Amino acid sequence: MVTHLSANAAALKAQSPLKALAAAGCVLALAACTQNSPSTGAGATDGSSAGPLTVTSTDTECQVSATEAGSGNLAFSVTNAGSKITEFYLLADDGLRIVGEVENIGPGLTRDLVVRAAPGSYFTACKPGMVGDGIRNAFTVTDSGANLDAGSDPELVEQANKQYASYVKDQTEQLKTKTEEFAALYKAGKDDQARALYAPARVHWERIETVAESFGDLDPRMDLREADLEPGQEWTGWHVIEKDLWPPKPADNGGKEYTPLTDAQRTKIADQLVADTNELYTRTRDMSFTVDQIGNGAKGLLDEVATGKVTGEEEIWSHTDLWDFQANVDGAKVAWEGLRPILQKRDAALDAQIQLRFKELQALLDQHREGEGFVTYDKLTKEQVKALSDAVNALSEPLSKVTAAVV
Repeated sequence: MVTHLSANAAALKAQSPLKALAAAGCVLALAACTQNSPSTGAGATDGSSAGPLTVTSTDTECQVSATEAGSGNLAFSVTNAGSKITEFYLLADDGLRIVGEVENIGPGLTRDLVVRAAPGSYFTACKPGMVGDGIRNAFTVTDSGANLDAGSDPELVEQANKQYASYVKDQTEQLKTKTEEFAALYKAGKDDQARALYAPARVHWERIETVAESFGDLDPRMDLREADLEPGQEWTGWHVIEKDLWPPKPADNGGKEYTPLTDAQRTKIADQLVADTNELYTRTRDMSFTVDQIGNGAKGLLDEVATGKVTGEEEIWSHTDLWDFQANVDGAKVAWEGLRPILQKRDAALDAQIQLRFKELQALLDQHREGEGFVTYDKLTKEQVKALSDAVNALSEPLSKVTAAVV
């Protein structure tokens, strides 16, 4: 996540995951494409207002211009007035499930979040430094009377939602199979084979990373980077195994010789990764999605690239960042493509711009292919990294407008 949500969510309060998922599912109604403007003010009754709710995030405060808004399309304009990169979240009433998020807001920058919300209790949260539990405040969505289940394109909305749910289901199925194979190789000490499967297996995680990250308990157990560990936090998941398969030199390990994991430690870590993957698989069997979640998820996957993959920080030991990079782009593209029938009716020029930016970014990625995968990230020049970063930013800007266009 980057400085992931995996790190951020580690401190979220413990809840029954299935209860959290069920509670969140009741929070959001099906996001059909109505003509409502974003609902932005306290006491709004018709789902519309003159402008977005404003959020000012500092290093110590998260000031939201209102503590409630009418149901329908909610827009938050988030300004970082602090000295640290920050994030903003709208959380469900359990404090665990993410309804919407906007990440990587640098000092002095303003980013927008558009979500569709039914009446209920929520939390807003700013995370200066992108770590910890965040600065939270209660937020209420009142009943504006807006019809969340119908709109001008109900059939296209239903089609987009079903297609994305099917995609997530397929990717978790493939992730489950490959993770079990990878874990078995690792436990058996077949390190060369495990290293060869590491990146291809993780592709299926990265394609649906924003969905996986929405489970605040699973994500840190499965995908937390060592650099994001909080004091006293146990480190488990993919990147523990990554480090053990690509042991660092002392200079890259705090000046200390790396101590390989014992057979017992390998078994414990691998078995937990398999168990957590199976839990993710189970939880996503009956998930449903709304168009605002799909649109925000597409943008979130580009944020993942910008804050982790393009910097080379995600796979710091294996340097397989380009596999992750491509997978995040794949997931974002699938989400956008599912929304295209709606977007083309609403804003054909925006759709065409996104199509062009995806093509340009893919052309750059293809330059670094090697065999069935990619060159390792440490082989890229500074100029090549900058070109990729610029292409991600060029795509991220129009992609961030999709949600507002389709809800």
